[in-house]
Amino acid sequence: MSMFRLVLLLSLALLFGLPGTLRAQAAAHPWQSLTPAQQDLLSPLRDKWNTLPAHRQDHLLEKTTQWVTLPPAKREEIRERIARWQNMTPEQRAETRQAMARFHRLPPARQQQLRAAFERFHQLPPSQREQLLQQWQSKTPAERKQWVHHMGPGGAIPPPSMRSFGRRGHP
Repeated sequence: MSMFRLVLLLSLALLFGLPGTLRAQAAAHPWQSLTPAQQDLLSPLRDKWNTLPAHRQDHLLEKTTQWVTLPPAKREEIRERIARWQNMTPEQRAETRQAMARFHRLPPARQQQLRAAFERFHQLPPSQREQLLQQWQSKTPAERKQWVHHMGPGGAIPPPSMRSFGRRGHP
């Protein structure tokens, strides 16, 4: 067989074999194979589900399994976070991503301290949370840094989204 024919055959095999391979990868979990509950949760992705890579489908299906086991209060909290995220400007989203990246670079012990401080903040009565937020907003950047370093009054500090964008993550 000539070299030209060999290259041509290999090219044709790749050309016609590749789309089938991609379809096979994307159709790891065809939409029709999902349970009604999964289809309901994933309905925003219905039109593009069968084109998603298998690893993405697997990830989303895993998340739907986790979702149904969450208590209603936790589900509502997640819905509120999603709504806040969707209402953010691109600049606010970028700032939030940067803050999360900084947080993940912290040592685990410091991450735990900050989580505990945020939890203490959320346990405060609404009037005290509002008062802390007003105190935060009246401080200079240097004073804020010092406050975070010492975990604020009573060891409670507002989470970054509230500190940066005001109440409930909105400007």
